[in-house]
Amino acid sequence: MRYRHLRFDIWFCLLISVGVSLGTAKIAKLVLDQAYPKYVESHTVAAGEIGGTAGPEVFRAQSIDDLLSHDTFTVLSPGIEYRNRGAGWYNGWYMYSLTLPSGELVAAVINTENVQVEGSYYTGTATLPVGRVMYEDLTSSESFIHQIEYIEPLTRRDFYVDMMGQGGKVSQEDYYETPTTLVQGITIVLCFPILHMLGSKIGIFPPFFVRRKKEQTSEWE
Repeated sequence: MRYRHLRFDIWFCLLISVGVSLGTAKIAKLVLDQAYPKYVESHTVAAGEIGGTAGPEVFRAQSIDDLLSHDTFTVLSPGIEYRNRGAGWYNGWYMYSLTLPSGELVAAVINTENVQVEGSYYTGTATLPVGRVMYEDLTSSESFIHQIEYIEPLTRRDFYVDMMGQGGKVSQEDYYETPTTLVQGITIVLCFPILHMLGSKIGIFPPFFVRRKKEQTSEWE
């Protein structure tokens, strides 16, 4: 078995680049610290709005007919039944197979932050956020249908229930993850070749690519 080892200069430049990326990631977090409160504010839904908490004045839908006959509504779900019947990703939304009191199943995107539970989390009554019907051909995504109907088919596939609205904020940790990872990656990609080029120019490192000169032989030899 043949083993290949990276040259010392490559390891050294890579190590320095990673160290620099930790610094740029720290700077990125400082910037995100200032942006996160505004993000939270813009993704916080007021009570009574789509995706917000549902008060006693909001209509309690029992069936699909109720959903279609009201502009806004909520649904009462036993415990965590609303998130245990299947789910899947559709156009960037994570939708649940929601069981209505009538037993009918519809796809719903739910702002779980604004679910109100009376009694036990698992066996009590969950009042879901304020929702509305959004017409959409869910069959346009075969993978989504396969995921959400893994346990039981939906009763209707031509709409979903929007109980998210402008809500759905992520945790501070998740908010930081993608930008800081991206900043670190870009820093390493830019920093590594620059460091190695500088080291090569001042003679500390050998050239990254060594060109082999072809031996020239005389036709008289």
